[in-house]
Amino acid sequence: MSFVESPEQRALRRAVADLGARYGRDYVRRQVRQGERLDELWREAGKLGLLGVNLPERYGGGGGGMYDLSLVLEEFGAAGCPLLMMVVSPAICGTIIARYGTDEQKQRWLPDIARGEAIMAFAITEPDAGSNSHRLTTTARRDGGDWILSGRKVFVSGVDQAAAVLVVGRTEDAKTGRLKPALFAVPTGAAGFEYRPVEMDLAMPDKQFLLFLDDVRLPGRALIGEEDAALRQLFAGLNPERIMAAASSVGMGRYALDRAVTYANSRSVWDTPIGAHQGLAHPLAQIKIELELARLMMQKAAALYDAGEDLAAGEAANMAKYAAGEAACAAADRAVQVHGGNGITTEYGMAGLLVAARATRIAPVSREMILNFVGSHSLGLPKSY
Repeated sequence: MSFVESPEQRALRRAVADLGARYGRDYVRRQVRQGERLDELWREAGKLGLLGVNLPERYGGGGGGMYDLSLVLEEFGAAGCPLLMMVVSPAICGTIIARYGTDEQKQRWLPDIARGEAIMAFAITEPDAGSNSHRLTTTARRDGGDWILSGRKVFVSGVDQAAAVLVVGRTEDAKTGRLKPALFAVPTGAAGFEYRPVEMDLAMPDKQFLLFLDDVRLPGRALIGEEDAALRQLFAGLNPERIMAAASSVGMGRYALDRAVTYANSRSVWDTPIGAHQGLAHPLAQIKIELELARLMMQKAAALYDAGEDLAAGEAANMAKYAAGEAACAAADRAVQVHGGNGITTEYGMAGLLVAARATRIAPVSREMILNFVGSHSLGLPKSY
C-alpha cells in the first residue's frame, strides 16, 4: 500500500478543490436559507466527471475506485460544500449495481448516475427496526413475474431529487419460509410509492424523508442482483457508505480547522496574534493530528475495498467512520471556541458546523453500533444483543 497518491489523484484533488472554492460555504448557507438544494454544484461536478469516478468506464464512469471517490467528497467538504448524495447515489447504489446488477440494470442506471443526471436514493432504516436488516418489516412477495413491495422507511435522503430508490426489503425463502434481505430499484413515480419530509432541526440542503410503500408493483427486473445473495450485496454498499461518511467528516474537519487557523493568525489581542498562545495553538495542533489519523484510516479502508478485501475493508471502514466523526466534532467545537463570540454570529457562520459535525456521530451508523462491531468482530467479545 502506497502512501503517495498518483499524479492523477493529485490532479483530481486540485480539480475538486478549485471547483469547490468557486462555490464554498457561503453558497451552501444561501441555498439552505432559500430552501434550495446544491443543484448547480451537482450538475457542474457531473459534467466534469467527478461524481462517477468510481464507476466502470464502459458505463460512463471514471474507472477508479472508492479511494478516488472519497477524495472527491473530502475536497468538497474541505471547501465547505460537501455533497451528501455522493454518499448515496454513486457510492452505495452505483457500487451495488456495478458489482451485482445485470447488464441491463448497469446500462439503465450507471451512465446517468455517473454523469449526475439521475440520482438514486437508498432506503434501509425503518421506524422500528432501525438499520437492523434482520428485523426489517418491508417485504416483497411474488405475483407472477412481478414483485409486490410493502412497508415503511425513514431517514431516506434526497427522495425529492431521486429518479428511484434502492430499497432494502425481505423476501420469503421458498424452502425455509424465513425472510431474507433483497434489494429493489423502485421508481419514485411508481403507484403506491409516497413520501413526506421529516422535519429536521439540522439546516441542510438535502432533506430527509419517510417512505410509504403500499403494494408497489415492480417488474421482475427491479430486483437488483441475486435474490439469494442480497446480504452480501448489501454490505458491498454499506462499506462504501462508511468510507464516504468518513471522507465527508474529514473534509468538514479540515474546513473548520482552516477557518480556525486563519482567524488565529489574523486576530490580534495586545498586538499579538492569538494563534501565538499555546492555549490555542496546542488544541489546533491536536485537531490536525486527529484529522490526519482519521484520514489515514479512511484511505486504508478505501484501498482495502478497492483491492477486493471486503472483510478487512468492513472493519477499517467502520473504524474510519468513527475516527472521522470524532475528529470532525472536535474540529468544529475548537473552531467556534477560537472565534470566541464571533464563533456564534451569523457573519462568521461557524455555529452551524457544530450541529452538522455532531450529526456525523449518528449517521449513517451511530458510534455506539461501531463500538459494538469492533467489540464483537475485532476483539471477539460476546454480543449484548
